[in-house]
Amino acid sequence: MTLNPAQQTAVETLSGPLLVLAGAGTGKTRVVTYRIARLIKSGVKPSRILAVTFTNKAAKEMQQRISELLGSSRREKPETSTFHSLCVKILRKHIHHLGYPNRFAIYDRGDQESVARQALKEVRISSTALKPSDLLSQISQWKNASLTPEAAAEEAWSSKDHLAALAYRQYQKALKALGAVDFDDLLLKTEELFQSEPEILKEEAVRFDHLLIDEYQDTNGSQYRIVRGLALPHRNLCVVGDDDQSIYAWRGAEVTHILNFRKDWPDAKVVRLEMNYRSTKPILDWANRIIVFNKHRHDKKLRSTLNGEPPRILQCKDGETEAKTVVEQIRQRLETKRQPRDFAILFRTNEQPRAFEMELRQAKIPYVLVGGQSFFDRKEVRDIMAYLRLIARPQDDVSLLRIVNTPPRGIGQTSILKMTESAVSRGKNVWETLADPGVLSQVSGKSRDSFEEFRTLILQQRNVLLSDFTPETVTNFIHSIAYQQEIERNYAQPEDRTARWESVGEIISAVASYVQEEQNPTLDGFLDQTSLAGQDFAAGNKPELQKNALMMMTLHAAKGLEFKEVYMVGMEEGILPHHRSIAADDLLAVDEERRLCYVGITRAQLRLTLTFALARRKWGKLRPTIPSRFLYELTGQADNPNYAKAIAQVPPGEKS
Repeated sequence: MTLNPAQQTAVETLSGPLLVLAGAGTGKTRVVTYRIARLIKSGVKPSRILAVTFTNKAAKEMQQRISELLGSSRREKPETSTFHSLCVKILRKHIHHLGYPNRFAIYDRGDQESVARQALKEVRISSTALKPSDLLSQISQWKNASLTPEAAAEEAWSSKDHLAALAYRQYQKALKALGAVDFDDLLLKTEELFQSEPEILKEEAVRFDHLLIDEYQDTNGSQYRIVRGLALPHRNLCVVGDDDQSIYAWRGAEVTHILNFRKDWPDAKVVRLEMNYRSTKPILDWANRIIVFNKHRHDKKLRSTLNGEPPRILQCKDGETEAKTVVEQIRQRLETKRQPRDFAILFRTNEQPRAFEMELRQAKIPYVLVGGQSFFDRKEVRDIMAYLRLIARPQDDVSLLRIVNTPPRGIGQTSILKMTESAVSRGKNVWETLADPGVLSQVSGKSRDSFEEFRTLILQQRNVLLSDFTPETVTNFIHSIAYQQEIERNYAQPEDRTARWESVGEIISAVASYVQEEQNPTLDGFLDQTSLAGQDFAAGNKPELQKNALMMMTLHAAKGLEFKEVYMVGMEEGILPHHRSIAADDLLAVDEERRLCYVGITRAQLRLTLTFALARRKWGKLRPTIPSRFLYELTGQADNPNYAKAIAQVPPGEKS
């Protein structure tokens, strides 16, 4: 496949600021990889090129495609990275300037909840006034907006916000005392470092002559400022993205970054990729028709040479009928040449799939609900990872307290509490307290012996795993703590035991994969990689997508994927657009909901069906619904402002 003229222009523009507006399905990844290969062939040293994207999967795919274009024998490679892994590398070298150890821990959600719970306790805020999970959500919002605890306190307007700001300050103080950061801190601390230490920014910026940013429409304020700082010395900045697919405002993404690129870089060249290689013309006609209702966007229009059937709208009398109708139609399609993996059911909210799951089970159609529990959230995985983090950094109190009596060692909660209180009163961490004979003498003889055995175990494993990190040494360590017996003790059902032990086996597989890929594998490097992998938002990173099964997922999770046949369900006011955007009477929020609808439409390759119900059950009672305003926009009836009129005015389509 050769490059089309627009793609060729993007690939051949090798210097200065460049904005590539890559519509859905227009070969964005191909352009990025060809452009990097072209830079290298023109004489730019690979190590002087930095390409940044949002997921580990995208970064790996980019590196693999570049190797295929240039030949795998070339030893020097461009640096392809996610934003967060780039920041980890920078912080590992320089974070001591901010008062953190360079061997800081990266806390996951479970660890954060432990710190948040303690922070709330220390500022005397009850869990009824503010739950740890709600506090973390608020802190994440503040951090994505680059707000420090002091700035958050100034912005707080409700009593709950003031409480959260108070706890935020304590939470950050606790993280720093533990020598840890959370996922959002990776960006925030890098930005803080660049602001407070201009020489470090200069040192990092001069490492590269070319900077490429993928999915630029998803950048938040910190990412935007980090990119700008790194690109200013050479101005060879290429950003690729699509403002029409900016759907992550809730995560801090600001569509204005891509909309204002020409203001930031007045000499920037703009290339529009509009030839879509994914969907048929009738599907793209609908996508083009709806997105023009957003006023603040770059002007572009998707085109296709593929013909196909027009999209359909199904009207159903209620939610149960909607699920039955969709599943029955899919069952009939499976009797032709279609496979389960050809279908996707996309929904706006996590409450919607229940009825569809019931119908799919009855019809015996294999399906996967994408976005369930993360592999890294499973208890057994969290336990083993806590051990590995403690071995890497014994000062990690959160990890220590999680596994000090897992598997059971005969250490009582009273003894653990005494050690924790002693550590706090002396301004030390618990690990240091375990080595203090004076403190140990305060606990019972059995607990004292168990603490000493535990400390010896960690020190022994530390000697092994820091010097020889391999799948074999990690396997030996897991056997040394008798973790399989712990699973057998806790789970009576054989299938439960097998599944959980297989999860532990997946950790060994992850170690093997990491060791194979890295020239100098270390425990710290593995922990960094897994901390970042557990945070990938894109559904495209999930192994279940490889199964021959129908996919059910949210519209957010579907971004970046494609399916032969797509069903977008629940096209009603309050669902899509979501009731929060309507209640706030916020046109920008509705614009984002419209972009979400556009993303869903452009997932379909050959066949698209949108469904809505005339009534839905809430608290057991059927309540009438209003068809989504987007249905009217899609079908050219948007001039009709009364969305609640009789069914005679519902967009034409099949009725069930």
